[in-house]
Amino acid sequence: MQKNASFDDYFPNNFNYKSATNQNLNYQNLQKIQILIICLHVDLKGKKQLATQQKYYLVDLGLMNILVGKERNTDRGYILENIVYLELLRRGNKIWTGTSRSSEVDFVCKNPIGDIEYYQVAWEISAENTLEREFSALEKLKDNYPKFLLTTDSFTQNRSGIKHINVFNWLLEN
Repeated sequence: MQKNASFDDYFPNNFNYKSATNQNLNYQNLQKIQILIICLHVDLKGKKQLATQQKYYLVDLGLMNILVGKERNTDRGYILENIVYLELLRRGNKIWTGTSRSSEVDFVCKNPIGDIEYYQVAWEISAENTLEREFSALEKLKDNYPKFLLTTDSFTQNRSGIKHINVFNWLLEN
């Protein structure tokens, strides 16, 4: 019978979690003990999976206190993106992040029945430049797959076939 790995097996007491030289080892070890999930990257134009620029999501957001400290007021967008990623996984999607030359789509999903969906996540889009950035990333995709913009905004505004949805309402679906 194989022994389950513990946190201390991968991180001895004198290990510097924030050291840049240990960053790659950190990610690999955190994935091995199922604290981090790696989301692979896809080129939206060529539809090819890329070996670089993957994103990392925490399985338990409470662990951010240990890994990066408690002061993270500016990380609301990342925390929300992490929550959406975990919910998309829970719903049975296969997920990638996507890029084209000038923009990035947070999530490219293949749902359990094989359909493609695109998701963009932002805390809010009240600033004009944020609104344009988030919508334009999805508008540049010239296929007819469903596109969703998830935000905490109470008043949503659909545009160019993109469904703008309050993320809290979306989380309560299904």
